[in-house]
Amino acid sequence: MPLEGTHKPGTWDYSNTQVQRYESSGGTKGIIAAGKPVVVLWTRGRRSGAIRKTPVMRVKDGDSYAAVASKGGSSEHPEWYLNLVDDPHVTLQDGPAIGDYVARTATADERAEWWPKATGAYPLYDSYQAKTKREIPLVILEPA
Repeated sequence: MPLEGTHKPGTWDYSNTQVQRYESSGGTKGIIAAGKPVVVLWTRGRRSGAIRKTPVMRVKDGDSYAAVASKGGSSEHPEWYLNLVDDPHVTLQDGPAIGDYVARTATADERAEWWPKATGAYPLYDSYQAKTKREIPLVILEPA
């Protein structure tokens, strides 16, 4: 069952518009960003308790997904990552399919396995990693 609660849009209009197009079309529009497929990740705000929805690049292998907490190579983690560290129960929408997942930061071995898949889906992740001193977390999302 998808996360329940009030959705509170983020501060970035581009992401909010992407999520609105995704949801209003039942997952048939807004599914591409920067020329690549995206999914919508739902987390629970660690301070507000509200549902936060963020488009992230679609990185999938079997029934599992990965989300890369790049924030464009910023020195800070994105809010959605901090939210799921606090509460790992998340919802993911991939096109019309919506499912519940448990999120966890990948181990070093898992990161080594998933990073090429992530950069295959979105090659800029390598330049984002080169731009920051922090190791960009790669989060594995497994069906709940």
